[in-house]
Amino acid sequence: MKRKILLVDGYNMVAFWQETRSLFNKGELDVARTILLNKLSNYASFEQLEIICVFDAQYMPGVRQTYDEFNVTVVFTEEEETADDYIERLATDLNNPRNQVSVATSDLNEQWTVFAQGALRVSARELEKRVAVTKSDLNQMSQQLQMGKPPLRPMDNPTLRDLQKMMEKKKDDF
Repeated sequence: MKRKILLVDGYNMVAFWQETRSLFNKGELDVARTILLNKLSNYASFEQLEIICVFDAQYMPGVRQTYDEFNVTVVFTEEEETADDYIERLATDLNNPRNQVSVATSDLNEQWTVFAQGALRVSARELEKRVAVTKSDLNQMSQQLQMGKPPLRPMDNPTLRDLQKMMEKKKDDF
């Protein structure tokens, strides 16, 4: 079975997704990134795929950083490197018979470049829809599991009275 890898242009998603668009426009990038990574993590777990989310250094200058957060590999590019450049290079490196590489971006030039390299392409809107469907499926599964659990039975009144008496007695002992 092929290893499924999704490369995500992070700020492209944040700028296009309904829930994070206004945060991006207001410059609240930390909050927008956290929301995106949280949603991608749930999606990755449910769909059993690896996600590498790449953010441009133009919004957070500095040395390249790579770390795992919410079960997603997060990459901040070097200061003069775009997420597109990094994703194109990584898609080329990962694209082999053992891997199925997809790239999520709404940048048409980027889509065509990675498609020419053999990777699949996913628009920001399409990924947002997939993530929403997955969340809906998870919620539905959770409800079914909870319906299958027997409800906890509340204590009857005599048991509650006995418990209160015991607590009062302990209180008096102190």
